[in-house]
Amino acid sequence: MPFVSKATGVQLAKLATRVVLGENLADLKPPHRVPEHVSVKEAVLPFTRFPGADSRLGPEMKSTGEVMGVGDTFPVAFGKAQVASGNPLPIEGTIFLSVCDSDKSAATILGQRLASLGFDLCATSGTARALQSLGVAAREVNKVSGRPAAYRPTSLTRVR
Repeated sequence: MPFVSKATGVQLAKLATRVVLGENLADLKPPHRVPEHVSVKEAVLPFTRFPGADSRLGPEMKSTGEVMGVGDTFPVAFGKAQVASGNPLPIEGTIFLSVCDSDKSAATILGQRLASLGFDLCATSGTARALQSLGVAAREVNKVSGRPAAYRPTSLTRVR
């Protein structure tokens, strides 16, 4: 509720309190606002703040807080959220791409852009072929299946 309230400017907690106290929601006429900006919520994870913290994520994610990035577009808001959460966006390195067939055209456009920025690409076979067909260098890697060998469910882990 706090995130949506901040993103839309609607005081949802105040409205909910008034409804709980007996007022009719229809009588309150809450505003229906569609913001002109994009808001992105990101968890702040403890890995860089607490040396030795367990970096394995589970259902609880072990977050130490959250931040909100706001911008005119999703990429701007996402970038702001990443920087604010202590995850600066990389400017070099290798990026892994693997998408279903229906997303390949969009992914190849993204791959071209990332390669033009100097990133190395690796991809699963179908995605690598789609990138290579456009002249984008992409190293083919195998799909991962099953669970990593180091994964050992505990009695508290719910396996699906």
